[in-house]
Amino acid sequence: MKKFSLIFLFALLLGSTAFAQQKPEMVFARSEHNFGTIKEELGAVTTQFEFTNTGKTPLIIQRVSASCGCTTPSYTREPVLPGKKGTISAKYSTIRRPGTFNKTITVYTNVPDTVYVLTIKGNVIPKQ
Repeated sequence: MKKFSLIFLFALLLGSTAFAQQKPEMVFARSEHNFGTIKEELGAVTTQFEFTNTGKTPLIIQRVSASCGCTTPSYTREPVLPGKKGTISAKYSTIRRPGTFNKTITVYTNVPDTVYVLTIKGNVIPKQ
């Protein structure tokens, strides 16, 4: 019985180690977008950041936050299966915001100990 318990404990430890390596992994095609020079009259500009789950388990985006109220993020709400793609969009409001900007979008997921940061930047030309 002691031998069986020892074998069972070893199998349990081995199995939990293998399970620990089974995690999602988010890889972005790019993490920064430069809008260049844009006109304030546009009202808003939008870009999308595409990512792939290169891990072994479904990727879940828990929340996405922008560094200011001028940027509105949206994202894929359903779990992204291994090998599949998802997107995070960032909409920047140009109204009453002339000049250069450099904003961040922070992405929180079920990837352990990892926070992703995306950047948008550009220069808004004021209305004439």
